[in-house]
Amino acid sequence: MKAADLRDLTVEELAAKLKEMSEELFNLKFQHQMNQLDNTARLGQVKKDIARLKTVLREKTGRVW
Repeated sequence: MKAADLRDLTVEELAAKLKEMSEELFNLKFQHQMNQLDNTARLGQVKKDIARLKTVLREKTGRVW
C-alpha cells in the first residue's frame, strides 16, 4: 500500500481501512502466539501500513489518533 494511493481516499475510507488493518494485526499477533503464522514478515508490513494510514489521516484531519 502506497501513501500516494491513500491520499486519494476520503477520511471515512481511511478510517475504515485503519480499523480493518488493526483487526488484521490483532489476528496476526494471535496466530503468531499460537505458532500458526506462516509468514511472520506480514506483521511488519501491516504495522507499516497502519503507520502510513495514520500519517495520511493526520495530514487530512489534523487530529492525532
